[in-house]
Amino acid sequence: MRIRKFRHSCVLLEDGDTRLLVDPGTFSSGFEELTGLTGVLLTHQHADHVDVDRLGGIFERNPDAQLICDAQTAERLALPSKAVQHGDVLTLGSVGVEVFGEWHAVIHPDIPSVRNVGYLFDDRVFHPGDAFTDPGRPVDVLALPTGAPWLKASEAIDYLRAIRPRVAFPVHESVLAAPGIGLYYGLYSRFAEEQDTEWRDLDRGEPFEL
Repeated sequence: MRIRKFRHSCVLLEDGDTRLLVDPGTFSSGFEELTGLTGVLLTHQHADHVDVDRLGGIFERNPDAQLICDAQTAERLALPSKAVQHGDVLTLGSVGVEVFGEWHAVIHPDIPSVRNVGYLFDDRVFHPGDAFTDPGRPVDVLALPTGAPWLKASEAIDYLRAIRPRVAFPVHESVLAAPGIGLYYGLYSRFAEEQDTEWRDLDRGEPFEL
């Protein structure tokens, strides 16, 4: 499997002819011209995870791709989709996908929460969306949320320690200012190394082969 990142939380996973795009949102770029997609998976409805203005263009170029998302997001979209929830298991091309989690992490008690699902691909790669969901089994590669209004660095570190993946790479970094992002990455990579987790910065767009 090959992983490529398109900024923020947008990730492309490829396994042979299977190509799965996760969370093409407003803070992401470079995914617009992709073709041959098997599926587009959305973790939740927030704009930085689904850019509704560009989503239609993705399916114009990929008419056979399947749109997968939580039920709340499905209700907001004008495209055919398959709504999923915690515990669902599906197959997209050659890749098995399991769905974990129910709710977005709390931003503030006065802000209504939305549904959020994470996706475990082939029992290896886990993208949690905007949550600290533990799938309850070993994870080879973790997309680690690194900066958000709902996130403290200590929480991300605790999540990294709880999951203990072989490899971790940062997502949800676009809310961090450029001069300070190295401070966050340095902090997370330090704690990753302490538990023998390989830290991979995929922000430059280079693919990572598993």
